[in-house]
Amino acid sequence: MEAEPHKRDPMKTAIVHEWLLEWAGAEQCLGAILDLFPDADLFAVVDFLDDTDRAKLGGRSVQTTFVQRLPWASRKLEMYLPLMPLAIEQIDLSEYELVISSSHAVAKGIITGPDQLHLSYVYSPMRYAWDLQHQYLKLGGLDRGLRGLAARLVFHYLRIWDVRTGNAVDRYACDSAFVSRRIRKYYGRDARVIYPPVDVARMPYRETKEDFYLAASRLMPYKRIDLIVEAFRQEPTRRLIVIGRGPELDRLRRAATPNVTFLGRVPDAVLHDHLARARAFLFAAKEDFGILPLEAQACGTPVIAFGKGGSLETVRGVGGDRPTGIFFGEQTVISLLEAIRRFEAMSTPINPSDCRENAARFNPTRFRVELGAWIDECRSAWRAERLEQGL
Repeated sequence: MEAEPHKRDPMKTAIVHEWLLEWAGAEQCLGAILDLFPDADLFAVVDFLDDTDRAKLGGRSVQTTFVQRLPWASRKLEMYLPLMPLAIEQIDLSEYELVISSSHAVAKGIITGPDQLHLSYVYSPMRYAWDLQHQYLKLGGLDRGLRGLAARLVFHYLRIWDVRTGNAVDRYACDSAFVSRRIRKYYGRDARVIYPPVDVARMPYRETKEDFYLAASRLMPYKRIDLIVEAFRQEPTRRLIVIGRGPELDRLRRAATPNVTFLGRVPDAVLHDHLARARAFLFAAKEDFGILPLEAQACGTPVIAFGKGGSLETVRGVGGDRPTGIFFGEQTVISLLEAIRRFEAMSTPINPSDCRENAARFNPTRFRVELGAWIDECRSAWRAERLEQGL
C-alpha cells in the first residue's frame, strides 16, 4: 500500500538536502521525501543539477546559499567544505514548523528553535571527518606537510561542529544498521533504520551475461575505484568498464591499462544496460549503504563486494541461502583478485533470479510507507509532548 502524500497536514514543512550535483543514491531518497510532502519548500547548499536530473524534482525550485555564487563551486565544491557549516546556518527556516534534513555532511546542522520539529534522515555522519579521515588524507596526498596540517585542522573543527549540531536534531532515521551504529557512537543518539529505495521495476533484467566486469560510482577516493583499476592492470586478460565521473577520473585514467574502459557519466539507460550485461558488479568501498550493488542485483547481476559496511546488509554472500554475491575481506588488490577467481570458479553459478528477488526487498513503496510512518510517529510524539508542557 502506497504512503499518501501529507496534503492535509497543517504543518508548514521545509526539506533541506546537502547539495544537488547529480541524481545519485541520496537524491533518490530525496525524491521519495518530496513525494510525501508535495507542498514542502526545498533548500540546499548548492544546486547544479543538469536539465535531465532537474526534471526529477517535478518543477520544484531550490533555495540555495552563498556558496552557489562562489567561483568554481560547480566543479570544485570540495574546496569550500570549511564554509559549509556557515552556509547551512544562514538558511532561515524560522517560519516552518516541520524541518526534514536529508544529510550526509552538514544538512542536519540547520538551525531550528524549540517550537520546531527537526527530523533528520542521515546517509552517514561526515565520513572524512570521522572514521575515514586518515584514509581520505592518505589517498588525497594530505597526510603530511602544511596542507595536511590544514586539512586536519578543518576536520577537527568539523567534528566539533558536527557533534554540537547533532544534539539539536529531535529524531534520527538512517539508511542502514551500519550507519545507525555510527550515529550512536558519534552523537550518542538512536536512529531508526529505513533502507533506501531501489526502483527494481525500471531495471532491465537479463540472465545471460557478457565477458566484462563493471564498476560505477562517483569517482571519489573512498570509493576505491583505484583498487579495482589496479587489479585489472595486473590481470590484463580480464575486461573492466568504469562508469562515473569525479575528481579521481584523470588519475585513474593515467593508471589504467588498455583492458580498462572509462565511459564517464552516462544516461541512466546506458548505466542500467551495462549493469544488466556485466558478468559481475565490483564494489570496493566501505559504504554506508550502496544503491548501485542493489541496482546490479535488480538486473540479475551478481556483486563482488568489500565485506564491510552496508554491503553486508544488501548482498547475500556465498555460503548462505540463495547467494547474490561474493565478499572479499580486505581492501587490497590481492583480496579482490582472489574473490574474482573464486567467483569464476564457482561450480554452481549465482542465480540471476535470486539477485532480482533480493533487490525487490528494497522497493520504493516500502521506503515511502516506512518513512511516512516514522514521520507520523515522530510528529504525534512531538505534539503529545507539547500538550503535556501546556504549549
